[in-house]
Amino acid sequence: MRFLHTADWHLGRIFYNLHLTEDQAFVLEQFVDLVKDTKPDAVIIAGDVYDRSVPPPEAVKLLGEFLARVAVDSSVPIIMIAGNHDSPERLGFGDRVLARQRLHVIGQVVDKAAPIVLEDKYGPVYFCPIPYAEPAVVRERTGETVTNHGEALELLLGQMDQIVPPACRRVAVAHAYVGGGEASESERPLSIGGMATVETGMFQPFNYVALGHLHQAQTVGLPQVRYSGSLLKYSFSEADHRKSVSLVELDAAGKATVEPISLRPRRDVRCIQGYLADVLAAAAADKQADDYLMVTLKDSGALLDPMAKLRQVYPNVLHFERSYLEVATAITTNRIDHRRQEERELFADFFAQVTGQSLSGGESAVLDKLLTDFNRREREG
Repeated sequence: MRFLHTADWHLGRIFYNLHLTEDQAFVLEQFVDLVKDTKPDAVIIAGDVYDRSVPPPEAVKLLGEFLARVAVDSSVPIIMIAGNHDSPERLGFGDRVLARQRLHVIGQVVDKAAPIVLEDKYGPVYFCPIPYAEPAVVRERTGETVTNHGEALELLLGQMDQIVPPACRRVAVAHAYVGGGEASESERPLSIGGMATVETGMFQPFNYVALGHLHQAQTVGLPQVRYSGSLLKYSFSEADHRKSVSLVELDAAGKATVEPISLRPRRDVRCIQGYLADVLAAAAADKQADDYLMVTLKDSGALLDPMAKLRQVYPNVLHFERSYLEVATAITTNRIDHRRQEERELFADFFAQVTGQSLSGGESAVLDKLLTDFNRREREG
């Protein structure tokens, strides 16, 4: 059984006020070609298909075109789950009709869901897709007592695993934060003030685990537990990442081998640094001058409109920093960079500055509940 594992497309993403739809279309065109070249038995999309619960029309159109070209034109089955950025109801609309075209879209958590069975020359492979599972939703749908993401996911995986006949090959598809995985700045936290990570032990029965959520391609804990990583770089913290799609092959015994296959972006995301004069001089020899750039300038003196000068030679500079100012700011603010803080941390710091005291346990609990409810309402549209 050969299948392509991908995740975290974030269609409709805006990067420093720049719409990335054309960049995403560019790389998805290569994905379609990859499907034609590798002829997989399936394509697995492990969540965060869209960047937000109500995606823009151009993002919906882009997804529709991809699904049609792969599932209909190439007759390759697709298994796609909702991530924490997706609206379960919107993504899963028409799922029963689409399944007839072997396009399996799993948006909402349901109690005792059945695996999807695909066949190869060695027999059946049971795919167990679990969409992003909030503990409160799992409690509501199953009637079971779960208190965190780990318990919720373990319950749903266990229900499916019980259906799979003994000694049969099985693949889990999930959107979660597995403990030990390396995170990036562009990922939205799965939990506010709670336990968001899950342990690898629950994946032991599976021959391969196709994960989404973390944007760096990586194996976590067990050799068969893998994040494919995001389709593109969505923050400057990912500048050094190598984005890829995972080509997975299961042999007759269920042993998985993985081949990362890189896709070429329309424009790369890079960080460069130096003195302004040196950066401008180096641009003439830079063959990737159209890339999306963050420039860190080492100059300590006054500079006249450095962004305008940079964009004359690097048209897609999205952000620039002054390194000596960053150091000074870090020293005067106890090295806290508020740009990299989440909403909970920002509010807690604001509260402390205004009132002169930290949030109490009760106040923290109220804030956590408000943020969790807000994120859930936003996700459900």
